Amino acid sequence: MSLRTYKGISPTLAEAVYIDESAVVMGDIEIGKDSSIWPLVAARGDVNKIRIGARSNIQDGSVLHVSRPTSKNPQGSPLIIGDEVTVGHKVMLHGCQLGNKILVGMGAIVMDEAIVEDNVIIGAGSLVPPGKRLASGYLYVGSPVKQARPLTEAELKFLPQSAENYVVLKDDYLAEA
Repeated sequence: MSLRTYKGISPTLAEAVYIDESAVVMGDIEIGKDSSIWPLVAARGDVNKIRIGARSNIQDGSVLHVSRPTSKNPQGSPLIIGDEVTVGHKVMLHGCQLGNKILVGMGAIVMDEAIVEDNVIIGAGSLVPPGKRLASGYLYVGSPVKQARPLTEAELKFLPQSAENYVVLKDDYLAEA
């Protein structure tokens, strides 16, 4: 795996984390227990921090980044990802906050200062603009995203199951290492 230090700060991994050897994880990044980072992910915690909760997965080709502090935004925009979050292939997350039990569909973009509450599905290819708040319990689709409908009971049950599927998969990969 490619863990890199930036300005003396190295990524911190909890137990049972899987990071593919082709991924780049650098700087001020903390990754929670049983989480996984898949091939060709670029996670750059250089000008702010990235925090990834437990049992979350960041799938192939995704980009995770942050925004630096400015006079307008003295704290900058860190990237905060909660527990049991599934981030689909080629997603871009930039200086936003994601709660728990979320599915971000393939190719979606979530921009600075956006807040995604718990139990949300963001459809593939969607764009969450800067500062947008997505309320808990809904499917959001489009560019820019719009609230499409409430999540079904089956979808709500699927969110932690999706995370569990990736915990099992990363355990298989760790066993082969």
